[in-house]
Amino acid sequence: MTTDTNWQEAARDRIRQAYDPELLRQAGHRLADLLAEHLQGVYRQRHDVLNWREPSENVEVAASILREAEAANPENANGSAMNSSLAAAAGGADPGRLARRFSELVRLALSRGLNLHDPRYIGHQVPASVPIAGLFDAVGAVTNQVMAVYEMGPWATAVERALVNRLGEQIGWRVGEFSGLVTHGGSLANLTGLLTARNVSLGDAWERGVGRTGPPPAIVVHSDAHYSVMRAAGVLGLGTENVLRVPLDSGRRMDPNRLEELLRSLRRENRPIVAVVACACATPIGAFDPLEQIAEVCRRYEVWLHVDAAHGGSACFSRRYRHLVAGLDRADSVVWDAHKMLFVPALCAFVLYRDKRHRFEAFRQDAPYLFDPSAPGIADYDSGLKTIECTKRAAAFGLWGLWSLFGPQLLADMVDVTFAMGRQFYEKLKAAPDFQPLHEPECNIVAFRHVPEALRDTSPESIGQFQLNLRRDLIQSGEFYIVPTKLDGVGALRVTIINPLTTPDHLDALLDALRAHGRRLVK
Repeated sequence: MTTDTNWQEAARDRIRQAYDPELLRQAGHRLADLLAEHLQGVYRQRHDVLNWREPSENVEVAASILREAEAANPENANGSAMNSSLAAAAGGADPGRLARRFSELVRLALSRGLNLHDPRYIGHQVPASVPIAGLFDAVGAVTNQVMAVYEMGPWATAVERALVNRLGEQIGWRVGEFSGLVTHGGSLANLTGLLTARNVSLGDAWERGVGRTGPPPAIVVHSDAHYSVMRAAGVLGLGTENVLRVPLDSGRRMDPNRLEELLRSLRRENRPIVAVVACACATPIGAFDPLEQIAEVCRRYEVWLHVDAAHGGSACFSRRYRHLVAGLDRADSVVWDAHKMLFVPALCAFVLYRDKRHRFEAFRQDAPYLFDPSAPGIADYDSGLKTIECTKRAAAFGLWGLWSLFGPQLLADMVDVTFAMGRQFYEKLKAAPDFQPLHEPECNIVAFRHVPEALRDTSPESIGQFQLNLRRDLIQSGEFYIVPTKLDGVGALRVTIINPLTTPDHLDALLDALRAHGRRLVK
């Protein structure tokens, strides 16, 4: 144990080891090689898609590594002497040893994760991100570029503002008339956009709260709206019971006529309307609402239109699929996740406002210890005035780097290829007598059921449970990764083809794998 006179020297020595640029150099080279080797194997399907282990096992392995490091520390939490063999494993003061230990830890992490870059991953709306985008993110992570005030992250702020401008242009807005920001995920983006809508629609809600006499304010939403919208209603003090769902048409899109009936009824009741929430596209089957008609209804009733385009906003880049988001330019606020269909690492979600005057409406407050009154013109670049986060990571470096290297055509290509794969999968399901497509897809999301001949005369409940059991068997085998869902209360299977490397051959193999697992389950 160190003495009272030399503890600071020992502490500083350990700190120097951690900050050593040579350690970064050696570890960085190893990381690049390990990731490239891993991805080559993943692309060639040499690994399981999901490295399934029981949660308790993974937690114990992760905890055991921490215990080893604690035991190897020369002056651990108990003040005991260093175990020389463990210290050598941890690396000691030698950057080479630490880099080798770093490699071991990276290999462990890669061996126990989910391989989204495997073409057989067709599960949640989380993409096989373009790998080099992650290296741009690493620039911000290693140098800790943060945002709240411009001077803390000048380049991060510039990158975010440039991308906000370009995405707004893709929607169809004119630069100088709109505004926006990046936040950490679509749920937080929906909350931020709806907070702005609440403050604008209810006037003094930020200062006085939402408690008021008369009928309670309502949010009117697509019946399949993401659960984050319901959460936002609770967080905003509006109450989940005041989220009113608009009935859907046969394609599970919001019915504009039923929307108008509901708004008319609310106006007769003198009930305040915070916003209408439409989808582009809704999560269950990827339905795109008819935004032109919905926007026209909202215009007539002078209601804020918020569009959750977390997944579907990227159709703006595509000449083939842009028609799906016709009318998006008429929304008052738009949520658009770059970490979905722009194929960059999570999290990078945009909140965009058609009228730039609304950019400061979410948070009407002052924080003089952050924002410099001597430079008031800079305030427009201080993201802390527009988002819930104070410290915010430089979340847009990955998208900026990807766009700067390849241009917007790559973004369009990835949308076009994956949306086309959704249609091809639907055609394969239609042609297979033992599969039932549950809708005609508009994008890369497809819901379906596998119904072997032996189950055709069983109850919907039995067929639904079979889907859930089938999916669990499939993902634990490591062969494919898909997700469960329910449509009309009955269990189903759902894919999101969100890896542009997935081909029709992989989709054929998925059907064969489902049949094989299904046969075992039926027996």
